Amino acid sequence: MNPFRNIWVVGTWLLLVVLTVGGCDAAPRQAPWLDLEGKAVQTGGRVLVVNYWAEWCAPCREEIPELNEFYRQNSERVLVLGINFDPLPVDRVRTQAEKFGIDFPVLAAEPPQRWGQPRPQVLPSTLFIDADGQWRRTLVGPQTVDSLEKALSELEKAGCDDRGICL
Repeated sequence: MNPFRNIWVVGTWLLLVVLTVGGCDAAPRQAPWLDLEGKAVQTGGRVLVVNYWAEWCAPCREEIPELNEFYRQNSERVLVLGINFDPLPVDRVRTQAEKFGIDFPVLAAEPPQRWGQPRPQVLPSTLFIDADGQWRRTLVGPQTVDSLEKALSELEKAGCDDRGICL
């Protein structure tokens, strides 16, 4: 029997085992979200408040000052992110965001997984994502600082039980 064949068979088998076992626990890596300047958005373990908006959406324009104020008041515990509903080039989204006076980060592209939620069919829509990256709630229609505070408070009160199940 050829000793090189034995080495090849054993080496191939070991490689397959390493590749199979090594990939079992590996979670798929998510590419970082980029803002309109091309910088990676750092969530810092905060709750995400993700707002879908569009230039043609009058209620979206009315809601922007409320989102700005909510973000200013809660930036230590919440990261407000904007997503333009229309698939536009980044420079057009940047122009619209500046025109609307958006003070919170706007993503350059919609995250492909959208936290397991379907794409909103009504604008504005605001998703609440907990600090562990799990979708918790969607608010439809224009929001106020008070309605956003209430939703955040309810999310923080809900918490998780000792089995890690979040309400």
